[in-house]
Parts: sequence; C-alpha cells; structure tokens
Amino acid sequence: MNQNPDQHSVRRIVLPSGKSIEVIRFNDTEKPPRRPLHICPDCGSDLVQPIYWNETSDDCWELTLECPNCRWSTGGVFDCDQVHELEEHLDAGLADLLRDLQQLAHNNMSDQIERFIAALHSDLVLPEDF
Repeated sequence: MNQNPDQHSVRRIVLPSGKSIEVIRFNDTEKPPRRPLHICPDCGSDLVQPIYWNETSDDCWELTLECPNCRWSTGGVFDCDQVHELEEHLDAGLADLLRDLQQLAHNNMSDQIERFIAALHSDLVLPEDF
C-alpha cells in the first residue's frame, strides 16, 4: 500500500481523562485490486454463488456468498459494479447449464426414438403397449 505523506488528515480527540490525542489518517489514493465475487479465495473455484441478498441504501447490496466446493462462506455489502459482474457470471453459467440440458434432452430423445424404431421394425410394439 502506497501512502503519500502529503495526503492525510489530522483529528484531535479529547479523551474522558482530559488528555487529547491527535489521530492521523492517511488517504489511500490507490484502490486495491478487487477479487471477483464468483472466485473462492480458499479453493479458487469459480462457482461461488449468493445464498442471500438484500438491497441496501446508497445503491449497494448485502450478500451472503458460498462456495459449493469447499463450503467457504462470507457476507458483506458490495457495490453495484461488483454485483453486476457477479450477475453476468451467473447468467453465463445459467446459459451454459441450459445449453447442456437441451443437448442432454436431445440425446436422450434421439436414443429413445432409435429404440422405438428398432422395436417397430422387429414387430415388438403391440396395441396393448399404448
């Protein structure tokens, strides 16, 4: 963390004992890099998902996040940009799941149709089957 001594604030606080102290607060001009919310800091999985969410004041969201791989969990208040990035990642994951489901359903139906055609050709389908 780079701290520039020119960018600070001083505040004088009077303690109950009557003594006063000066508190110096350095302003950090560089924002630390943000970890994407969908990445687990423990196991590195990109499957972290929200299990609780609530919109707070000033355009932020309170989230509880959990990793399904290692059961890591955390809660906090996150800004809209972070939440939108998480939402985009979740939407992409949902699209992948739906595409895989559609492919699986298609493959299963194709297999069932082929078996039904083979049964028809072998005269194995009778009126009682319906």
